[in-house]
Amino acid sequence: MFAPFAFAGHEMALGQGRALYWPAERALLVADLHLEKASWFAQRGQMLPPYDSRDTLERLADAVRITGARRVITLGDNFHDDAGALRLDGHCTGMLEALTRALDWVWITGNHDEALPRGFGGTILPELTLGGITLRHEARSGETAPEMSGHYHPKLRVSVKNRHIARPCAVMGRGASGAERMILPAFGTLTGGMDAGAPEILTALQPSRRIDALVPASGKLARFQLWQSAA
Repeated sequence: MFAPFAFAGHEMALGQGRALYWPAERALLVADLHLEKASWFAQRGQMLPPYDSRDTLERLADAVRITGARRVITLGDNFHDDAGALRLDGHCTGMLEALTRALDWVWITGNHDEALPRGFGGTILPELTLGGITLRHEARSGETAPEMSGHYHPKLRVSVKNRHIARPCAVMGRGASGAERMILPAFGTLTGGMDAGAPEILTALQPSRRIDALVPASGKLARFQLWQSAA
């Protein structure tokens, strides 16, 4: 289920499955797929269930089907490392090739996959500006224009009735000029998360007057204030 909200003058929708849909562009945005993370750890002796790439791609295909997206834009760290594409099994390779053939696919590169291979189709870019919003992997501290990024894998941690709850979330900052910037949750299955209020995230979204965590729930968007300027 996707929860609608406004961002930089555009209608957007954030899904519980950690994807963002931009209806006017018919575009699905996802950050930090980290495909083949389990196989990377396996090479180093730490055995994890080897199904992360398949689960990530199946959830991505479901999000495309649910939204009717015609374009997919990934916001970097698509593979866990530059050699990750070589470790994909035949099933996942076929899924990825089918998705990139069927859709207008844009790969934005990240720090984990700067040498992203070109064999899967789609367009490879370091960043993209669309509708006045710059899409890149890592938020640029000091940026004053609208921006969407990934990289930090934000996760909101709250306590409710003595229960500790942790959920992937988006983090949005709003500057004095009203310009908005957002860090998307990590979409990949084995991506973990950094506390949404961590200094690294709050610093990355400066200058801001207020920074909130955004969590979709039952078709609505819950906002949790993380930081507000004293000025």
